[in-house]
Amino acid sequence: MHRSILLIAPILALLGCGDGGLLGGDYRPDATGLEGQITVVIDSSLWSGPTGEALRNHVGGAIETLPSIEPEFDLEPVRLASQTALDMAQDRKNVLFVGLITDSTSEQNTPESEYLNILFQNDSLRQTIMAGSPALVARPNHWRRNQLVYYLVAGSEEDLIRSIETNSDDLRYHYNLVSRSRLHRDMFDIGRQHSIEQTLMNRHGFAVHGQHDYFIAIDTTQFVWLRRSLTDTWRSLFVYYEENADPSKLNAEWIVSARDALTQRYIGGTAGGWIEVDGRRPLTAQEINFKERFAIELRGLWHMVGEENGRKFPFGMGGPFVTYAFYDESSRRLYLIDGMVFAPNFPKREFMRQMEVIAYTFRTLEEQEDERG
Repeated sequence: MHRSILLIAPILALLGCGDGGLLGGDYRPDATGLEGQITVVIDSSLWSGPTGEALRNHVGGAIETLPSIEPEFDLEPVRLASQTALDMAQDRKNVLFVGLITDSTSEQNTPESEYLNILFQNDSLRQTIMAGSPALVARPNHWRRNQLVYYLVAGSEEDLIRSIETNSDDLRYHYNLVSRSRLHRDMFDIGRQHSIEQTLMNRHGFAVHGQHDYFIAIDTTQFVWLRRSLTDTWRSLFVYYEENADPSKLNAEWIVSARDALTQRYIGGTAGGWIEVDGRRPLTAQEINFKERFAIELRGLWHMVGEENGRKFPFGMGGPFVTYAFYDESSRRLYLIDGMVFAPNFPKREFMRQMEVIAYTFRTLEEQEDERG
């Protein structure tokens, strides 16, 4: 555990509970702004220097498993030059305050450092921070509903950069988590197709949420393919499972092999080709907790291929995919849940977030019955 994390509990006590709760419910407006954006409240000199570079590289991050590299989050720098600027920051969905705790008499104080100095005015906390222990403080629903605000403060720029590098994984994880939660509401509050979910549960003993414009393209033994098809883009999610499976074969190599076999069998192109993992581009495999199950998350690119005279060749059509593979102990099944996107001339990041949201609605019949009591 990093020293900065140890300061969360006392600082939260200083700042208040931060859950925005009101008797009978939270009646404040929802946070606004773009889903894939983090509003960074920061002094311009920090933003234009090594601190800003660390934020862009580690918190913004580059997603290398998209056709064109996109940042995991767009960072929107904001200065506290006026009350209007503060009001705007307080209205956003994802907010990150980044700055230095300074001597109150310093001539180098900025509006941002003065704001943080007031917030972190407890003498013992200030001394601890300025002695080399940066603070990272989470404030969910700070000013608005469905909002996540973080404060990341240090006593020196060197400590600030070190804290950004140390805590960037946690920051991206939690901003992604709250983004999925908000997207879930936006995608399924209106037009959710419960009939699709009931069909999946009745025939296969599992379900995922059916968004309003998805349809079941294939429903066969141990394989279901859901699609959303428009004139210039499509999105696809398929679920495959093996009965009485061997969990020991759960690894990235098996996922790629099984995925290629499934897409070649079931997901073909109009010219006789089929979809497979594009081995020319990097794949990332990460061990994760997927709905309280050990899982492997595989990300990469797919492309359409064909065969002529015994040789495979690419069609040029392709896009990103994410696959979640896990073993469900209760049913003794090995599952693959795969989401992929075809969206030429469009950024792909937010489309892929939508595929993640659908995948995380997965539940088995046993889990659904437990939820209903």
